[in-house]
Amino acid sequence: MLFEKVASYYEKLESVSSRLAMIDIMTDMLKESEKDEIKNLIYMTQGVLAPAFEGVQIGMADKLAEESIALSTGKTKEQVNALFRKTGDLGIAAEECAKETKLRKISGKKLAINDVFEALHKIATTSGSGSKDMKIKMLAGLLSNSAPLECRYIVRFAMGQLRLGAGDATILEALSKMSTGERTAKEKLENAYNICSDLGEVGETAKKKGMEGIENFKVTLFKPIRPALAERLPTAAEILEKMHGKCAVESKYDGLRAQIHIDKKNKRVEIFSRRLENITEMFPEIVKAALSEVSCESAILEGEAISYDEDTGQFSPFQETIQRKRKHGVKEMSEEMPLHVFAFDLMYINGEDYMKKPYRERRDMLEKVVKGNGTIRFSDRIIVTKPSEMEKYFEDRIANGLEGIVAKDLNAYYIAGARKFSWIKMKRSYKGELSDTIDVVIVGYYRGRGSRAEFGFGGLLAAVYNDRTDMFETITKIGTGFTDDMMKEFKKTLDKIKSAKKPVRVNALVEPDFWVEPKYVVTVKADEITKSPMHTAGMHNENGIETGYALRFPRIVGGGMRQDKSADEATTTKEIIEMFEQQRKTKLSEAA
Repeated sequence: MLFEKVASYYEKLESVSSRLAMIDIMTDMLKESEKDEIKNLIYMTQGVLAPAFEGVQIGMADKLAEESIALSTGKTKEQVNALFRKTGDLGIAAEECAKETKLRKISGKKLAINDVFEALHKIATTSGSGSKDMKIKMLAGLLSNSAPLECRYIVRFAMGQLRLGAGDATILEALSKMSTGERTAKEKLENAYNICSDLGEVGETAKKKGMEGIENFKVTLFKPIRPALAERLPTAAEILEKMHGKCAVESKYDGLRAQIHIDKKNKRVEIFSRRLENITEMFPEIVKAALSEVSCESAILEGEAISYDEDTGQFSPFQETIQRKRKHGVKEMSEEMPLHVFAFDLMYINGEDYMKKPYRERRDMLEKVVKGNGTIRFSDRIIVTKPSEMEKYFEDRIANGLEGIVAKDLNAYYIAGARKFSWIKMKRSYKGELSDTIDVVIVGYYRGRGSRAEFGFGGLLAAVYNDRTDMFETITKIGTGFTDDMMKEFKKTLDKIKSAKKPVRVNALVEPDFWVEPKYVVTVKADEITKSPMHTAGMHNENGIETGYALRFPRIVGGGMRQDKSADEATTTKEIIEMFEQQRKTKLSEAA
């Protein structure tokens, strides 16, 4: 498949605002691809060069990309920069330069999707002395052999700013239509994706082996499983009712979720974050413990890594634990702030998939193969049959500095990548008025005015994620909780992903000064959830008026952007509606 054809599909995707239209365009594109190129095509459409756990990133700086454009088109760097400032899009600037110049020479051979992908991959993985100049020359060479429209998307991709608005759910539905002609196979494809966390591999399997291949996907060591997620309920009585009168209740640790893959025969251990990034090098003490404290030959286990004081039994706050997530000074920090992993699940052991085993069996096997008294320990838990038992345990956990509890269905499978009532969390702030934190996605920001004018930043427009429509729906403006340093950092970071028009996956009536791609998550607290005609979260017709949900008096907490959560892991529209109903019930009971 020629890349010029891919570029024409990308242009079509940019021009539509309907998600169904996007799915149809993407379906046609995927159908046209060959079996040996669909994986790379999906990666490129996602704006990546590999799944997250492989850690391959490109993200060239503006100045380097400008030099490449100048070198490939005969323009000066000043001319390229002037066009960039005028258009606000270096991809468009590259396209315009390519159209205007008479110095460009196109070779007779047109580039295929794999040619472009491999060239970009080589640019991304080039390192060492002189690598900056090599990257500039390699990108210039690629642009020299590309048509103007191709240049637009190559430059955007190289900068990490493809901006097609194609979320995972949209690509999965397109793969479903490619494979079956209908969107109904999405659930099976998503199950395969949840097991391997590699959308390119899912697409390639669907293309080569059809739905039979998708249904036979297996758990594989060193390919992270997308983590199971918990629903929420406000009271012990409601949780027990949902769990049919009996359940396990575990401590909820506010640490770093860690999925640990172990192959003792080859002395290999890899650790993945909740965002599926490979974070192995950051935690040498956990790697060492995985080889010495686990007795089976191979396993995938999951737990929460957290720092705590063994003398007092007090756990460190998340802001302290997150400091361990670093690339430099790892040895020093591991000695200064050693972590323990509180293991709570086992998904794979000695070649056997344990995800379809009941929770009680998974936990029993976990406790058989892990020593449990070293760096890797077990999450504290009890079995309860009465609300009073759960309440007492909950209060004890809060007193020990934890954020709450997680109730687990004793008979439930491990449900990867999904939020189900097989796990239900209860946190202190669910009890009473809304003061629970909510994770929202930044979709825009405002210019600074008054005392904030010097920062060029005045606040955020934020959204929640509608996992049914794969859209981000606005719920609040955030103007409080920022320090001076935070405002500087927000402005610097968001400027890199700002957009002249509303991103395709954002559903909004409110318009900020600057739109940004839905990429970064922040945590907020608010006094309550209210109904609002201004925001699109959960928007529905109520007595002839279109009404959504909003946050009253939101303020940012936690010190800035969350590095451990992706946009698709933000609080969902469904959760907001449920929290609103819980809040309403609480007010009614208090009034009575």
